Amino acid sequence: MRYLILSDIHANSEALEAVLSHAEGSYTQALCCGDIIGYGADPNPIVEWVRDRCAVTVRGNHDKACTGIDDLEWFNPVARAAALWTQQNLTPENAAWARALPEGPLHIGGFEFLHGSPYDEDEYVLAADEAVQAFSYLECRLAFFGHTHVQGGFIWSRSRVETITRTDPRADRQVIRLDPDCGYLINPGSIGQPRDGDPRAAYVLYDSDSLQIAYFRVPYDVESAQEKIRKAGLPPILADRLAVGR
Repeated sequence: MRYLILSDIHANSEALEAVLSHAEGSYTQALCCGDIIGYGADPNPIVEWVRDRCAVTVRGNHDKACTGIDDLEWFNPVARAAALWTQQNLTPENAAWARALPEGPLHIGGFEFLHGSPYDEDEYVLAADEAVQAFSYLECRLAFFGHTHVQGGFIWSRSRVETITRTDPRADRQVIRLDPDCGYLINPGSIGQPRDGDPRAAYVLYDSDSLQIAYFRVPYDVESAQEKIRKAGLPPILADRLAVGR
């Protein structure tokens, strides 16, 4: 099976469309690690695409905040303003669907699927020492996660954890072959709001037959996404940061 692994779309239609065009014909099933809404100006089209096309989606913290599940008190002012705007602009049908998204981890085809970490869906796994704890909670040797907006992940090998760095900004892909004796936490990166210094949309293809992970970065029409955010009256920083991947 060939899986398209998506995460942190954040209501960015331009970025998602570029990824889907780039990945067309190369996968049999799409999965999403959550945070489909929040920040961006296209929550309804994104919810509708994910609902119709992703076989499995776990909820993210912004999915909860934008549908009234979580209190916004812990969000910074920019994220809070975007969540309130999204609450006001989601259709009732789309809000109900997003509100019902399951909490990860979920088990799919011999691997696990989650948003933050296997012990706390809202926890960030950014460093090797954090990954050590996360690996101790996994029930499979392979898991996909999001939340950090940083493409890469971690490899557990003989009680040592190594970091998989993001795809080189000068390249458009990075391929690794899975060792059955190792454990892997794979982060596809963010489609709609990367924060690893590379503004290109990020995604992963996983081939379960060849045990191959391919990371990709795809340029998209950032200016159009920025214009929508500004016209919607969302905080300008949400548009500005798209150009720098921060």
